Amino acid sequence: MCSMPRAESTQASAGPPEPEPERPTWRDEVAASGSELIGGPLGRHAQVGASWWSPVRVIVLVAIGVFGLGMAQKAPCYDGGWFRGAGSQYTHACYSDIPHLYQGRGFADGLVPYVDRLPGDMAFLEYPVLTGAFMEFASWLTPGDGTIQYREQWYWMVNAALLMVCALVIVVCVTRVHARRPWDGLLVALAPAAALTATINWDLLAGALTAAALLMWSRSRPLAFGVLLGLATAAKLYPLLILGPLLVLCWRAGRMRAFGMAMGGAVAAWLAVNLPVMIFAFEGWSTFYVFSRERGVDYGSFWLILAQNSAAPPATETVNTLATLLMLLCCGGIAALTLMGPRRPRFAQVAFLIVAAFVLTNKVYSPQYVLWLVPLAVLARPKWRDFLIWQACEVAYFLGIWMYLAYTTSGEAHQGLPPEGYHWAIAAHLLGTLFLALMVVRDILLPERDPVRTAGVDDPSGGVLDGAPDVFTLRRAEERGTRVAASGPPVEWTVEPAEGDRSSRATAPLPEEPPGGSSGRA
Repeated sequence: MCSMPRAESTQASAGPPEPEPERPTWRDEVAASGSELIGGPLGRHAQVGASWWSPVRVIVLVAIGVFGLGMAQKAPCYDGGWFRGAGSQYTHACYSDIPHLYQGRGFADGLVPYVDRLPGDMAFLEYPVLTGAFMEFASWLTPGDGTIQYREQWYWMVNAALLMVCALVIVVCVTRVHARRPWDGLLVALAPAAALTATINWDLLAGALTAAALLMWSRSRPLAFGVLLGLATAAKLYPLLILGPLLVLCWRAGRMRAFGMAMGGAVAAWLAVNLPVMIFAFEGWSTFYVFSRERGVDYGSFWLILAQNSAAPPATETVNTLATLLMLLCCGGIAALTLMGPRRPRFAQVAFLIVAAFVLTNKVYSPQYVLWLVPLAVLARPKWRDFLIWQACEVAYFLGIWMYLAYTTSGEAHQGLPPEGYHWAIAAHLLGTLFLALMVVRDILLPERDPVRTAGVDDPSGGVLDGAPDVFTLRRAEERGTRVAASGPPVEWTVEPAEGDRSSRATAPLPEEPPGGSSGRA
């Protein structure tokens, strides 16, 4: 006869208790203060998840509303600024590439991207292949009759609808990556800079594919991650950067097989999209890469500040070389940080750092590039105060660039922001991004300060890396697994060396009740 196991042995074999779902209004002062608008912090006895209004549904509805506000902000241009008076679209800060490129890149005339030569100053479409396919698909949904203004308005509306779908994919994926922190997705949905820049260009397409890739990696599906990241790279080049820190993380954790699957999937997906165009229209396909290399110092970069304050601005080739060297230095620093950190950094942390490094060192920063960083920033450091500080800097830059363009296009009137003022707007963007990056670096060096890890988890976005023991590290043996001194609740880290074990945990007590007592308010 088999005897039933005793309760004591059952609890011992179950391992440490799983952390409770994170309540941001309990741990985040800014979130708690903001919640007063809807009744205050969540009460200790509130029934979480018992209603149809799950976090995902709430966040999706919020994202739709905020995206709609961003579209409404473009109304002055939709009604005339894009078509009459170049300066009006800048003074109203409602510029968008989308309506202008409908005719400027041959979509209005039915030209085939990468195949048909364009009549203007750009011989072929200067966007990656998947973005070009997205633009072409939107043109198929645009009416072919009516005035050019009517068709451009339709083209913008069609693209806005498709880009809204991309935005919703991003918020849903971010909400689901950290299963015990679903409300972090609200940061993405409410990001003001993202709402203002969502319909300037087509960057949300790559963002949606990248967010979906991160979700797949968090579910330990490296091949699906690689395929989605390869597609994202076929839409915009920056997702490729994420593979670098992932390689170092997998090296430290001894998970190189998973990285190989991810890399193989990424290469296969990228080739599947690009190879046909490379074979049959190589000149058109290569235009994006040639344009990126030959493009001079442009808006938003510290290189522009240097060039406009120098009697002999550096040549484009010199800037390309220096920017590449700076980026390589940043890559080396991030790799060293990954291998030397007291705990292996979370995947989202190093992914944010590498993209932020590219943004800071690149020779151009268009305002919509903030969309690259928003989901990564939320996953890397879901702290409302720091996120809003960074967003305020990005909104300042968004307004600054349009006021500067209004100044340069207003002739002798000089209505807008002069170069000196625009340089301060660039500095705000650079300092805001650098500030958030430094906060992430601090979290890596002091894991107890990491808002995600203080809940008692290792790396919710890490997939096969989550809880994996270190195989290779640059830290000395006596320093591995030691507790890092920091303020806040005590966090004790333990590592079990068994292959595939997920017992790398932190134990951190949750507060007994939310700020202001357990009133049970929403």
